[in-house]
Amino acid sequence: MPRWKRTSRATLRRSLHLFSEFRYEQPDPERFYTALAQDSAAQLDEHAALDGATMLDVGGGPGYFRRAFEARGATYVALDADVGELSGAGDIHPRTVLGSGMELPFGDSTVDVCYSSNVLEHVPDPWRMADEMLRVTRPGGTVFLSWTVWFGPWGGHETAPWHYLGGSRARRRYRRTHGHEPKNRFGESLFAVTVTDGLRWARRQQAGDVLAVLPRYHPWWARWVVRVPLLRELVTWNLVIVLRKR
Repeated sequence: MPRWKRTSRATLRRSLHLFSEFRYEQPDPERFYTALAQDSAAQLDEHAALDGATMLDVGGGPGYFRRAFEARGATYVALDADVGELSGAGDIHPRTVLGSGMELPFGDSTVDVCYSSNVLEHVPDPWRMADEMLRVTRPGGTVFLSWTVWFGPWGGHETAPWHYLGGSRARRRYRRTHGHEPKNRFGESLFAVTVTDGLRWARRQQAGDVLAVLPRYHPWWARWVVRVPLLRELVTWNLVIVLRKR
């Protein structure tokens, strides 16, 4: 497993700020995702030169991340499978593609940076999507893959913490309590993707060198948790894998 790189940004104050923003995901998504996008751009900038880079955001949604990455000089292209998500913040930007993350409609080695945040747990074949992200990235380019881990406190999304009793049970409970289905429906648009799943894929794939595996929201001194089986599933919240394409 790669050694951690201590950065000035990965502080306890930064972690507390990000955790505090979680409570706004449902009532004020623009606030939550704007904060997350700004932090993501800074975090990715530690591993890839964004200025002048062609960047694909797999599952880019309504554009909160576009502003953050373009501010750092990237030519940003977003892909999403849901037209409603793409238009959630207004008009759909011209550099936007409708398609599946598991079958990216791009040729081999066409982007400098391939990025995905909080999407992997929403596709039925997550490691096919991860392989696709490596495929479309140029040799020497960067893949940044991040997802909400299933056994973390937010693994069930709006059905948490009842997902600890099973995703289907949590979905049924949410439906009984609220009178409608959750946005993230277990077995359809939400799947159980663990830290261990990600580590196995990182070891198995042959297309990229792993630069970092880290808990996304933790301060630098707490990144050791991903080395500890079981504990890493409960406290990681969100796992990041960064790779350099061979």
